[in-house]
Amino acid sequence: MSRRRLLAGVSRRGRRFLFYMRACRTGASTPGSGRWLRRLTTDPVRPGPDRLLGSHGGGNKGPTFKRGDVVDHRANGFNPTDILRDFDYGKTRRLPGGRVVREWELVAEDKEIEVAPGVKFPAWTYNGRVPGPTIRAREGELLRVRFVNGSAHPHTMHFHGFHSPEMDGVPESGDGMIKPGKSTTYEFEAEPFGLHLYHCHVGPLAEHIARGLYGAYIVDPKQGRAEADEMVMVMNGFNTNFDFEGNQVYAVNTVAFHHVNEPIKVRRGQLVRIYLVNALEFDPINSFHTHATFFDYYPTGTKLEPRDFTDIVMLGQAERGICELRFRHDGEFMFHAHKTEFAELGWMGFFKVS
Repeated sequence: MSRRRLLAGVSRRGRRFLFYMRACRTGASTPGSGRWLRRLTTDPVRPGPDRLLGSHGGGNKGPTFKRGDVVDHRANGFNPTDILRDFDYGKTRRLPGGRVVREWELVAEDKEIEVAPGVKFPAWTYNGRVPGPTIRAREGELLRVRFVNGSAHPHTMHFHGFHSPEMDGVPESGDGMIKPGKSTTYEFEAEPFGLHLYHCHVGPLAEHIARGLYGAYIVDPKQGRAEADEMVMVMNGFNTNFDFEGNQVYAVNTVAFHHVNEPIKVRRGQLVRIYLVNALEFDPINSFHTHATFFDYYPTGTKLEPRDFTDIVMLGQAERGICELRFRHDGEFMFHAHKTEFAELGWMGFFKVS
């Protein structure tokens, strides 16, 4: 089934949320409500289905809006707005020599989540959320991650960074695949500084990642970075057909169009730092575009000087980078994938600047 046939089926079942149509927000938000684009047309008198694939932004008449449902965040057990600024520093203690040790426990579990209103997905999760916790440490610290497999399937945790072969989280090394009900501990140093990720490395790898077993891993440089309003955006998608031929839903931090419903609040003139990770499977490339502003871009975050000053970056699978920007004007400013189909299927939102 194609992406749009699936979504048309959702509509036929009475769902008011239509993913394949462009979405945008207008007016003041009200609790529990969203604004979803019902159609895209330059002619409001003739909004037929043949007009759905209009130009970016809806033509000179703009989009037409329709209130729609939102997902049940409480049932999901997480809210993308909370995930944005939720950094997990673990529990710390000092060794006799004074070195800092950070420790975490992550549990894999099978869990159904709602990735868009009325669309459920049988996810595999770390600590019950997709993406998993954003693990954060400082360069040079010793990290210990206890992994417990509460899933019905074998899993691992593979961290991007420096570590010994035994700590690589692949089936052929160390404790290998962790069977259901079993556990292991990964121990390694926090290096290099920058933005990394972790994910399951059991085959078929694409399925284990696409089901939700991934998360961001940040190593701060010893000297730190400038103070900023920091947030994590993990770009992801969901192949609800399980045909391994692309995704039907796209998002930042899992829920389609979430930041259309709940714009990200930032302050005018304040430095905003976005830790941007592309965890998308089945599509070879993704992108991030900001409206009405440019950002300094630090690929992988392993250098303290930016490589680019731009308003768009293209990321392959598992690529990541740090974006730093300041908004000059108050108002609401769109951000989205500049692969238009991804935006139409959920990967878009707004910053609300004041």
